[in-house]
Amino acid sequence: MIELDVKIGAGDLYDYMLRHTYNSSAGVVGSTFGALFILVAFGTQRWAFIVFGIILLLYLPCSLYIKSRKQVLSNPSFRKPLHYLLDDTGITISQDEDQIQYPWEELYRAVSTGRSIIVYTSRVNATIFPKNQLEDKKTAVIEMIATHMPPEKVKIRG
Repeated sequence: MIELDVKIGAGDLYDYMLRHTYNSSAGVVGSTFGALFILVAFGTQRWAFIVFGIILLLYLPCSLYIKSRKQVLSNPSFRKPLHYLLDDTGITISQDEDQIQYPWEELYRAVSTGRSIIVYTSRVNATIFPKNQLEDKKTAVIEMIATHMPPEKVKIRG
């Protein structure tokens, strides 16, 4: 059993949003078209294409940054730390009197970024474990996830 408290900040949410978006078809298509416009601009010397390319490449990260800051400021659940309990039955998240449990078999997948361990509770919702808040429990959290979820659902790098 592992217990920890985590306070999700705008940077943590932004990290999740970036990973989620750029691993979706919309993120890949937007980045590809942005890069192609820039290549076409250099090949044809039509510099309007470079402007379109830069806009396409910068739009997603800028809009996600603004969205993450706005969401953290406006959502009361981000104002206080979340309490996590990871045990053999699943992940239990509580804050004040509210509590929700996700059994291991119902979790969608687990991934990592340089900043976080992300456990998807559905295709679009996730539990975020910022690595800088895990301290000495990081290895135990990774082991707990890897032990209880099927290997094909776990893509975590230390």
